Amino acid sequence: MTTSHIRKLQTIDAQTLQQLLKQQTVTLIDVREPSEYAGEHIPNTTLMSLSKFDPRKVPQTQDTQVVLYCRSGNRSTMAAQKLFDAGFTEVTHLNGGMTAWKAAGYPTKINPNAPISLIRQVQIVAGSLVVTGTLLGAFVSPWFLILSGFVGSGLMFAGITDTCALGMLLAKLPYNQRSSA
Repeated sequence: MTTSHIRKLQTIDAQTLQQLLKQQTVTLIDVREPSEYAGEHIPNTTLMSLSKFDPRKVPQTQDTQVVLYCRSGNRSTMAAQKLFDAGFTEVTHLNGGMTAWKAAGYPTKINPNAPISLIRQVQIVAGSLVVTGTLLGAFVSPWFLILSGFVGSGLMFAGITDTCALGMLLAKLPYNQRSSA
């Protein structure tokens, strides 16, 4: 069985993206979660978070190229796969994501009143669980140390796979659903 669709994930660097944005030949889509977008994003982007990503809502015009981005490039790669599954044959994402954009010194739109970042929320919750498990393990029962070990294992898994179940859970909380800047 052969297929006529060639799936190819294109990458674009921050400098090239900046040039294309100036020429207004790009539709830039941010696939991070609404709270991340609310806190900081590249100007003139559209939010389509990965958790609610619908390929049918991606604008398709012959005049512009669709470019996806996230924080590091992991989620934009997952969004690109959803586009491929929906029949897109060529998808582009920003290599290195928002991190590369900021490292190149290009402007971002920052909202100081946005909720704290998801990574900080994960650190606060995970750290609280580890401290609680350790204190309960020391003063109540050593069985509570399992809680600290479980959270530590989860953080290690998140670091290795670059996917964080706790972060995805926290992203669903109502205060993290605000996307207006």
